[in-house]
Amino acid sequence: MEELVPKYDLFIQKHLFPIEKEIIYGSFKSNLPRLQALREIAKKEGLFAPHLSLHEGGLGLELMEFARISEVLGKSPLGHYIFNCQAPDIGNMELLHQFANEMLKEKYLVPLQRGDIRSCFAMTEPNNAGSNPVHLSTRATLEGNEYVINGHKWFTSSADGANFTIVMAITDPDNPNPYQRASMLLVPLDNPGYQLVRNIPIMGDIGDDYMSHGEVTFTNCRVPSSYLIGKEGQGFALAQERLGPGRIHHCMRWIGICERALDLMCRRALDRELDPGKPLSSQQTIQNWIAESAADIKASRLLVLETAYQIQHFGAKSAKEDISTIKFFVSGVMMKIIDRAIQVHGALGITDDTVLSFWYRHERGAKIYDGPDEVHKSVLARRILKSYSKP
Repeated sequence: MEELVPKYDLFIQKHLFPIEKEIIYGSFKSNLPRLQALREIAKKEGLFAPHLSLHEGGLGLELMEFARISEVLGKSPLGHYIFNCQAPDIGNMELLHQFANEMLKEKYLVPLQRGDIRSCFAMTEPNNAGSNPVHLSTRATLEGNEYVINGHKWFTSSADGANFTIVMAITDPDNPNPYQRASMLLVPLDNPGYQLVRNIPIMGDIGDDYMSHGEVTFTNCRVPSSYLIGKEGQGFALAQERLGPGRIHHCMRWIGICERALDLMCRRALDRELDPGKPLSSQQTIQNWIAESAADIKASRLLVLETAYQIQHFGAKSAKEDISTIKFFVSGVMMKIIDRAIQVHGALGITDDTVLSFWYRHERGAKIYDGPDEVHKSVLARRILKSYSKP
């Protein structure tokens, strides 16, 4: 494990840092041949798909081990994609591995693991609050041996160019338990009932292919009943299974972003002079930002690794409050450090001449998706207050 971290770090510095701005501020789709070539290099160097088991073509890393790799890969916006451990594909791999039938695994999971295809995940809806996901309008009705899906989703990340989606839809609207009304279904995206309406502009950036967020519709979209993942009514339970490890992946990626932002901040502070011989780094405010950022990063890393340990050894359910904690804590740290780095760069920081503006646009959503930070804070606060309840 100790040998892997510097190998990944060297790879991203050598291959990704020099090209990342051209790709993230240009067309991702037009650069696919270039990116595929880098994936082949990653395979040859034995670094591809670190999260998968050895017999699936990966490195067989456990959650805590992969968390450390995820932090390194987070330093570049291309990191996770090159090694085929990017969201939403990594979460879909976990879902299919654990809950799909053998036919779905052979047809969709295996090529997804190889990096031959991509996928997306359709849950969020424009007409319902994502902060309370039990309210879904998308319906999947069983007719004979087929489900007929009708609904409207958005922020179906990376739908553009994907091969299939996993869609959350209501299959039992009359169930008294709202958490047992929904199911997950795999939908191939060549289905005539599916439509990618648009790639949603994110603070002016529409994006394409993997780096996009799709608005999609399902209109009398028919799939065989065998395309059900798990059992009917298990949608929310499966979402929770996907969420625990996924939160670790995201948070460690955010820490990688923080490290890169801090590095850029320090380099700019040393290089930029206010007067001859007087660099920005001589200013106490800048020094405070650097020290506070370094401490925030270390605290975040320890918090996330502790949560990963709890999930790995005791399961996601036992770490429920910790999973909520790392979500709002690390997303807050990330946005604070990115903002400091932009401020240190001055006007340069708000241009596309560094990666900072990309992260400022696209990572602001970290405080919203997977449940708003305020919801996760409420979960933790209620748990703390409950411990004060009178017997």
